[in-house]
Amino acid sequence: MDADPIEPPVPVSPIIPFNVVGMGASAGGLEAFEVFFHHMPPDSGMTFVVISHLYPGHASILTEILQRTTSMRVVEIEDQTQVEPNTVYVIPPNRDLAIFHGILQLSVPVQPHAQRLPIDTFFRSLADDMGARAVGIILSGTGTDGTLGLRAILGAGGVSLVQEPASAKYDGMPQSAIKSGFASRVLTVESMPAALIKGISIGTVVEPVARTGELNRILMQLRSVTGHDFSQYKKSTIGRRIERRMSMHDIDSLEVYGRYLKEHPEETGKLFKELLINVTSFFRDAEAFDVLQNEVLPQLLVDKPDDYVLRIWVAGCATGEEAYSIAMLLSEYMENSHQVFKVLLFATDLDDDAIAVARTGLYPLNIAQDVSAERLRRFFLKEESGFRVKKSIREMVVFAIQNVIKDPPFTRLDLLSCRNLMIYLETEVQNRLIPAFHYALKPGGVLFLSPSESIGNYPELFAPLNRKWKFYRASGIVSSTTAVMSGGLVWARNTNFKEPEEMIIKPRETNFSELTRSMLLQSYAPASVVTDEKGTILYVHGDTGHYLRPAPGQATLNIIEMARDGLQMHLRNALSAAVSHAQLTLNHEVSIKRDGEMQHMNLSVRQMHGPNREQRLFLVSFQDIAPLAGKRHKGAQPGMLELARVHELERELAYTKENLQGTIEQQQSSNEELKSTNEELQSTNEELQSTNEELETSKEELQSVNEELVTVNAELQSKIELLALMQNDMKNLLDNINIGTLFLDNQLHIKRITRDAMKLFRLVSTDVGRPLSDIKSNIQNVELLTDAQSVLDTLVPFEREVTTNNGACYLARIQPYRTLDNVIDGVVLTFTDITQRKQVEQAVIEAREMAEGIVNTIREPLLVLDSQLNIVSASRSFYQFFHTTEKATLGSSIYLLGNNQWDIPELRNLLDTLVSGNQVIENFVVEHQFPLIGQRKLLLNARSITDGNNTRGLILLAMEEVA
Repeated sequence: MDADPIEPPVPVSPIIPFNVVGMGASAGGLEAFEVFFHHMPPDSGMTFVVISHLYPGHASILTEILQRTTSMRVVEIEDQTQVEPNTVYVIPPNRDLAIFHGILQLSVPVQPHAQRLPIDTFFRSLADDMGARAVGIILSGTGTDGTLGLRAILGAGGVSLVQEPASAKYDGMPQSAIKSGFASRVLTVESMPAALIKGISIGTVVEPVARTGELNRILMQLRSVTGHDFSQYKKSTIGRRIERRMSMHDIDSLEVYGRYLKEHPEETGKLFKELLINVTSFFRDAEAFDVLQNEVLPQLLVDKPDDYVLRIWVAGCATGEEAYSIAMLLSEYMENSHQVFKVLLFATDLDDDAIAVARTGLYPLNIAQDVSAERLRRFFLKEESGFRVKKSIREMVVFAIQNVIKDPPFTRLDLLSCRNLMIYLETEVQNRLIPAFHYALKPGGVLFLSPSESIGNYPELFAPLNRKWKFYRASGIVSSTTAVMSGGLVWARNTNFKEPEEMIIKPRETNFSELTRSMLLQSYAPASVVTDEKGTILYVHGDTGHYLRPAPGQATLNIIEMARDGLQMHLRNALSAAVSHAQLTLNHEVSIKRDGEMQHMNLSVRQMHGPNREQRLFLVSFQDIAPLAGKRHKGAQPGMLELARVHELERELAYTKENLQGTIEQQQSSNEELKSTNEELQSTNEELQSTNEELETSKEELQSVNEELVTVNAELQSKIELLALMQNDMKNLLDNINIGTLFLDNQLHIKRITRDAMKLFRLVSTDVGRPLSDIKSNIQNVELLTDAQSVLDTLVPFEREVTTNNGACYLARIQPYRTLDNVIDGVVLTFTDITQRKQVEQAVIEAREMAEGIVNTIREPLLVLDSQLNIVSASRSFYQFFHTTEKATLGSSIYLLGNNQWDIPELRNLLDTLVSGNQVIENFVVEHQFPLIGQRKLLLNARSITDGNNTRGLILLAMEEVA
């Protein structure tokens, strides 16, 4: 089969019976969050965890903003928070988040600011903890954060929703998830809540598909279209994948979905891809790869020669991350051990799309979470869209499409890695795969499984190397000479097979033609060399030491630099003519200096072709000329002409040698300058590359900061809208309470005014910022600025009544202006219109004075009582008649006057009658012995005084003495 087809039975936190929804967003995500929660019912029974790219140094108000859009409880996460249903949890700034057994765990990020991927980090832990109850949602944002997290959620059997890119403010994150194939559904934010609730409800009402016959019909339809049989995979995990496809089409019946497959052939391909979700990552289970690097590989390669062929198979490689991880470990091992092996690393999978991705070797930027910075530098090339595996690593891996269940395995393997594949298969298939793996491995080869897998019932075939991380060494036992797999295929083990290097080399028959040719070449062919167009020696035939010798200085194979004295100029000219004009040089006589003597030789340069017809090669041949016997010239002076000619030639030769030496020195000087220039250019190029890398890093940091600033800006925009609403409320409040208000700063400059304040000061809206002292006041004879400065200095509130030029009265109050941080930032002047109250008070005073005048004018004694029969007022005649004073009378109960002289039973009955409801009592006679005036007979008249609401108020009691 392949990599990770369908999800394993991932354990779910037993204490969390509800779904946990992780929501990731970056730039533009605030608006998407608000829309989502506005449409999400508050009683869905789900938990929502919001992860956004927040600026580390800025306090977030995301919690307050989201609380305005939903009636669910919205809280900022604290460490060790137990999740609860119908609650929204918001990540705080500068924190990474994970979940373990339903408890949220906060931690300080360890990655640099621009490399943090908080969404991927949480989604992966959510998949591990919640399994099929995990839900991942990707909303607006730039970059690729969240893509690998969705892969983990889908691999665990969860659900992934991605925002429709066209509706996203920034489509980078949605596009990345969609292009990677990890979006269960692509929806607008408004439709996500309904789809989410519908999908989860479908998952709860569908019968266990393993118990229905419809499942077999669906699998038969899948096999007839794709040619792949999934009947040997675990039914529970297949069922969850089918349910997911059903939920996407709002289908709640297997029978209906079976008909849908037949009517829509494209759905069959999508279901096939759904069953082949590729859940993998670089160095998955990092500790296992540490064991592979530090323990397994050294044992496996300890006695291997440098030219050893190392054969490895990664079965179910998915998109290639695991295969490349092993290739990187091998590269590091060979570099550290100074050994060189030929590596044949086969990586196979059933998914052709995954194999295409693996061959490309291009992965998203967020693999930085799994690959160290050093390995990213050594084994990857950074591109705009991600990291690409370098060619040297890609060439180590051969990717192919293969079904591990029915296709023949690779053989003679040193290492076989098959991780997280057998957990999807029924026990019967697992029991057939283990012997097949043993068959594929050499004796002593290593089998590498996942922590959830084992060798089952075949302990005799493998010996454990590391039980925790499931490394096994293949034993030399051959339990069977054949391995039988499904489909009736039989692969026989060739026990007589030997490695190519172990095969017996038979002696060849003697080739007399080859021996003869070789002897003739050695005896009669001149010494020769083969060079390329630049004069670099590629092959040497015969003894060329008489003509060539190693040049002083740095070692070189250039034939011109190695030529002996006298040969360089002729050799350069001949080689240049052959290269430039294809001109042959045959038997060109040259004199060279050898062993202190001049020797004559013939030089020949011929063009020849190498194995590649486009490559031009040149054959340079050297051949000595035998010295001729000296001939005597006829004449009087034999030998003089020859001697003169020799001297002339020697002078020409010396001159030529000097010129040639000068030319060589100039050329060497030019070469040195060119080398120096080249080194400077290389240094400059390295500096430019370093600068480019720094710029790339700065670009990433700026992009990350920009995303965070966009989020902060969205939060601040929301806060501004809230403040604008509050400002409108405050303005309407101040305008409707009809109290003039002035806000002054510490310099008594105007900060804010209300409409009613313009009645007291000649103000307009443009006066904000001006000193109040510049504004003319309508208030008479009052210096409010002096009082305001006093309040600012002493912080003691002040109030007084003031009058305007038009006669209006106001109560002026001056109080310090305190901020929320309890900082004094000016004063507040309020003016309450009390004109009407003052008029009423004046009218009351005048009425009272008038009443008192009337009462005092009456000759008979008169009392005014309240409802409690306490004396409110008394006439002057009362004080005179009863010989008492105002001090002893007012405020006292009538029954307590003058040693209780008015505590008369008849009078009590009279007054009680008035209090209980009677309005008037006339001519009531009271005869009583008063202490100071003696026995008197009085005629009393009483009347209740009521207000406009017929509420009893005062009692008038008049007295008249009768004889």
